[in-house]
Amino acid sequence: MARMNKTKAKITKVAWQLFHEKGYSETTIDDIIAASGTSKGSFYHYYSSKDELLSSLSELFDAKYEEVMQTLDPEMNSFEKLLYLCYAVHDMIEKEIPIGLLSSLYSSQVITKGDKHLQNQDRYYYQIITQIIAEGQQRGQITKDMSVREVQRLYTLAERAIIYDYCISNGSYYSLGEYTRKIMPRLFGSVKL
Repeated sequence: MARMNKTKAKITKVAWQLFHEKGYSETTIDDIIAASGTSKGSFYHYYSSKDELLSSLSELFDAKYEEVMQTLDPEMNSFEKLLYLCYAVHDMIEKEIPIGLLSSLYSSQVITKGDKHLQNQDRYYYQIITQIIAEGQQRGQITKDMSVREVQRLYTLAERAIIYDYCISNGSYYSLGEYTRKIMPRLFGSVKL
């Protein structure tokens, strides 16, 4: 499974923390380098500019998925694993990602004609979701009435719908984490056996 380079993950995570704390415009490349404990060479090896970091949000999500996967009990019910991963990432989004930057990321994916990095099937996210769904079907915990790919698409659709709604409401009507815990089992629950 493809994993994010640790140095790149560190730069990305620190950059987004600084964007949240100081604001995107107020955060400099030197701030990111100092806070991440890396070098200018490392920064420019992975990113050509601060603007390029806007498209790195999917990498930050993937790093969180990797971190959470390391803490999960392998024997945990596969459907519950998927929900747990969703909850962990949505909690992180609410706490660490400014709503304006999150909205920019999602809108860029709608209007872009090039790489839609959120839909890149090579991402860790898609690989681990696919693995958990296949495992759940083998264990009899997730329906076999749909292919692994169809279940994966349903899961990602439900996850994105919640985030999209959070973005268009400007994060002001509800807590993303709490709302996800209430709605995701309903949106995705049809695949549970």
